[in-house]
Amino acid sequence: MIDIKVGNYNTLKVNRKVEFGYYLDNGEEGILLPKRFAPATLRLGDEINVFVYHDSDNRLIATTQKAKAVVGEIAKMKVVAVTKQGAFLDWGLMKDLFVPVSKQVSGMRLGGEYLVLLYVDEMTGRVAATEKVEALMRNEELTVHEMELVDLLVYRTSEIGYVMIINNKHIGMLHSNEVFQDLNVGDKVEGFVKKIRPDNKIDVVLGKPGFNKVEDEGDKIIRLLKENNGYLPYHDKSDPEDIYRFFCMSKKTFKMTIGTLYKQQKLHFTKTGIQLTDTV
Repeated sequence: MIDIKVGNYNTLKVNRKVEFGYYLDNGEEGILLPKRFAPATLRLGDEINVFVYHDSDNRLIATTQKAKAVVGEIAKMKVVAVTKQGAFLDWGLMKDLFVPVSKQVSGMRLGGEYLVLLYVDEMTGRVAATEKVEALMRNEELTVHEMELVDLLVYRTSEIGYVMIINNKHIGMLHSNEVFQDLNVGDKVEGFVKKIRPDNKIDVVLGKPGFNKVEDEGDKIIRLLKENNGYLPYHDKSDPEDIYRFFCMSKKTFKMTIGTLYKQQKLHFTKTGIQLTDTV
């Protein structure tokens, strides 16, 4: 028997064709890939990457549609129907994703968008979702370390910044004074672990750590200079808000970056701004 990951993508071989589609080999009776989702070039013996889930009759079914999230992931989804038993979300597939009432925080409303985590229900084996995400995150045993690049998801706002979900496993804090771009709940961004406290609370920062970040910002400044005839009216005395508005970076990062570019002889300073050198 082939190990099938329900609520995820699987690469399966086509072992028979029927009038309404193709059956993919799972070591048993096969998983149906409906004709409407099969590529026109699909042939017997081909391998194809498909998303596998249960249909309304509780049978495994395959599709080439792209799900908005797989089991274990967190994503923002829109409510398309509400019943006494729960809500149904649009997750990009023919069959909507179910959120039981017991897995909702304060009741989902039709048309609303909510952050949910996908899981496989132990009783039914079907994919379902829960809005109670934060309670499932664990910081007791960390799988990250300081200065490590991580995937971040904006979970909610707080008085001191943003509560972030780290690699779909841990909870961290992004402090307001470290934010230099617009963020909304549900946004997925790249960042790194700035500090792990003795109680395993995690502070994170957007972007990349150390000189890698400076190099990336340096490329950005060079590009902007080239797009503006080699000159920009910004320097180390410019207003921080003006710098952020134009470069989308803090004044500290800007000063550090132009200092590095100056040492690399890629730009020089004028009385009113920065100028590309003739070597760039």
